Amino acid sequence: MKEKKNNPHKVLLGVCGSIAAYKACELVHKLRYSSMEVKCVLTPSGQKFITPLTLQTLSNNPVYTEMFVSSGPSNYDIEHISLACWADLIVVAPATAATIARIANGLADELLASTIMASKAPVLICPAMNTNMWNHPANRENVKKLKSYGYEFAGPESGALACGTEGMGRLASVDVIFKKINSILSR
Repeated sequence: MKEKKNNPHKVLLGVCGSIAAYKACELVHKLRYSSMEVKCVLTPSGQKFITPLTLQTLSNNPVYTEMFVSSGPSNYDIEHISLACWADLIVVAPATAATIARIANGLADELLASTIMASKAPVLICPAMNTNMWNHPANRENVKKLKSYGYEFAGPESGALACGTEGMGRLASVDVIFKKINSILSR
């Protein structure tokens, strides 16, 4: 299967610690196949569910996990600034309640949140969490805050959840996320 070469969009995908993290692999594949360049930021909890090597192989780019990486004795790349300037769009899929809270409240204590705060690119949040977490008043306020900042959302959807319950909180399908990405990038 050949990649198409006619779309120069650059998508930065943030992958958080959720069982739905495996769906990020399919999303990266779909974005690359549509000729978008993809770079991934994997949060510390995201690394518990998926490896940097998997995303690196699928994206054909390094995967970023640390804010400050030494590239020599006195040379440091400020990753969050470099990535913030690079991205045409930042997508967080799956987005956990912790990451939503971190971003909504300006807590730039890890690479993904710092990159989002440093970027002027549009941001698409794709939540994935238990129904009670999704409906918790603190989470609802954080989502409201992010929407007031102009951030867009895809999902969550209602259905069977990994915890064994049914309800709102499932990550939107890769097709829904992909369509939303294309909609944002076509503006």
